[in-house]
Amino acid sequence: MTTSPYLVTLDLDGVADKAALMDRAVSALGLPNWFGRNWDALADSLRDPSVWPPEAVDRGLLVVVTGWQGYARSRPDEWQVAQDVFAQAAGDEPALTVALALG
Repeated sequence: MTTSPYLVTLDLDGVADKAALMDRAVSALGLPNWFGRNWDALADSLRDPSVWPPEAVDRGLLVVVTGWQGYARSRPDEWQVAQDVFAQAAGDEPALTVALALG
């Protein structure tokens, strides 16, 4: 029997800039105090199961990004970088999936 991945919701509703996105990522993913709050640090954290919630280590991690449309409209260049970080990290092992919720 296959175990479902551990679900984390990254809610970006009301996020207006990269700093706020990083704050939400810290909160949603429970990232450590030393998290650098930059794109490289986010990519590294998504790729590193040692900083994931403990329940995700053996099951895999599903990050569902909600409320992202406003940020994407107001900061398209930053949003493109965020999408690139998500896509690159999702290609790594162990199982990480990042899904953009449309509703």
